[in-house]
Formats: sequence, structure tokens, C-alpha cells
Amino acid sequence: MERRKLELPENGKKLLLHSCCAPCSGEVMEAIMASGIDFSIFFYNPNIHPRKEYDLRKDENIRFAEEHSIPFIDVDYDRDEWFKRAKGMEMEPERGIRCTMCFDMRFVRTALYAYENGFDVISSSLGISRWKNMEQINDSGVRAAAQYPGVTYWTYNWRKQGGSARMLEISKREKFYMQEYCGCAYSLRDTNSWREKNGRERIRIGEKYYGDTAKPGE
Repeated sequence: MERRKLELPENGKKLLLHSCCAPCSGEVMEAIMASGIDFSIFFYNPNIHPRKEYDLRKDENIRFAEEHSIPFIDVDYDRDEWFKRAKGMEMEPERGIRCTMCFDMRFVRTALYAYENGFDVISSSLGISRWKNMEQINDSGVRAAAQYPGVTYWTYNWRKQGGSARMLEISKREKFYMQEYCGCAYSLRDTNSWREKNGRERIRIGEKYYGDTAKPGE
């Protein structure tokens, strides 16, 4: 299927793409590159736990960005602040108010960086995942961008026109690290709890890769 040429909203000139991980952003990045859009990757994900998982996701994202000469902006791992904001929401379900808080925290930081560094459009690869609520993500992004004059959140549906299928194809082609839970400590806890109840082994961080069980190059 031929890709549709994308255009930034509001006659935008420069995009700051918040990326959560390489598997989710791979297809988004390739679609943006194919459309000739000027963009940079913004990696701010203080929710990801533990640090080993965070570094694996970030390093895979850097690897893919460097392959295509896409600028990669690596923001501080502000984990303590994330846990502070999540206090009282520890038992909230996936897609609930804790996730809204998490999106808000990440997107406001993205919008601030965009405002201070000459980007007029922001978006995120988070929406391509079928495990996420796209309406929840877009609402958070629009609210974040509205805080900064001249910044627009792009609500493009990255899943459509085969985006979700190409996401998997690219992940297998690149042998990306396969994360098996959303990212935060509570998602890890709940995923392991479900696995134990269903007779499956607990998540073993750093061991699974798309298309192979071994690390790329091994």
C-alpha cells in the first residue's frame, strides 16, 4: 500500500515527536520521513520502570534515530517526580486517571520544549499502540499544547492505512527490543499478577526481541 503524503496541521513547519519506544515510533518515523517533514525525536518517559527497562527502550530508540540521521533529544529520567505525582493512584486500572496524569506530565514537557526551541507542532507515537486509548492521548496532547502560544498538537491517527501492521513489520525487521508491559511499575506489577494467575512466567526484562529471542548481533 502506497503511503499517503502527510502534512502538519495549522501550516506547521517543524514537528517535535514524543517517542515512548522504538517499536511504537518506528512506523511513525518512517511515515513522517516519507512525507519530507522536518522533525526531531523527544524522549521523555519518567514512567518507565525499572531503570534497566528504561535504558533498553531508550537505546533502541536512539539506534533507530541514528540509522536515519534524525535528531534525538534525550530528557532527564525524572522518575522521583513521576512517583510523586502517581501517589494515591497506585491501584488505578490501565487507561484510568493514572495514565492521564502520565500523559499530561510527558506532553506538557514536550510542549514546553517545543515552545522554547522553535517547534510549532508536537505529536506522540503513543497513539499507534492498540493497548492505548487514542482519545485519552489526544485530549492530553491538545491540553498540553494549548498552554503554549504557537504550539499545536497533531491528532493524526497513526494506526490507520496499515500503520499498525507496518509497526510490527518494522519491529521484526529491526529486531527491536520487545517490551511486554506498558512501562510503569504498576503496569509491571499488574501484568506479572495476571501472568501468574494464568500459569505464565513472570516478565524477564531484557530478553525478548522481535523476530528473534537473541539480541541483535548475537
